[in-house]
This record gives sequence, structure tokens and C-alpha cells, in this order.
Amino acid sequence: MDHGIKGRKFGRRTAHRQAMFMNLVKSLIQHGRIFTTLPKAKDLRPIAEKIITLGKQGDLSSRRQVISFMRGDCAEVKKLFSEVAGKVKDRNGGYLRILKAGHRQGDNAPMAMIEFVDQ
Repeated sequence: MDHGIKGRKFGRRTAHRQAMFMNLVKSLIQHGRIFTTLPKAKDLRPIAEKIITLGKQGDLSSRRQVISFMRGDCAEVKKLFSEVAGKVKDRNGGYLRILKAGHRQGDNAPMAMIEFVDQ
């Protein structure tokens, strides 16, 4: 039985999966919305919301945690702490929405768009 197992493995090793989610979070912050498969979007939402909450806190400790997750002080970290945190400062969680977007033509995988609620 698979009780209490959170998240999916997506056929990848741990480091590859973490890198995939890091890149998805960076793309989400950079573009505001991304298209991906539905299971990836569902697993991305709690990770991205934790990163956005750290961005809202805005102190040095949270900035270092985000830099550690994003593996470097990149443009997305600066945008998170300057623009994104300002937009969601009055919201207590629930920063993202997932909209189903049909199926991919090649393998019929369910697709979704994940975006900021205030987009």
C-alpha cells in the first residue's frame, strides 16, 4: 500500500528531480505562468509557494534559503524579492492556480498551466 507517500518520482533520481523543480520555479518567477504536465504542476505548487513565502519575509535568512534552493544569486531571486513579494504581500498563501489545458498531442499527457493568481 502507498499510504502517506507524498510527491511523485517522475522516473528521475532525487538530484534530477530537485533540479527539475528548481528550473520550473525559476521559469515560473521569470515568466509568470508556465505550461507543463498536470502531475508536475501539482507537485510544483507547494514548492513554489514555500519559495514565495520566503520571498515575502524578505530577511537575510530567507534570501539565503532561496539562493540555496536556486543554486546562486540569479535574476529570478532578485525579481522574487522585489516584484513578486510586493504583489502578494496581502495574500496569506494560495499564490498560484493550476488550470487544466487539455492533452499533449504526442503522448496524450494531461497538460496544465500554472500561474500567479493576480496575473
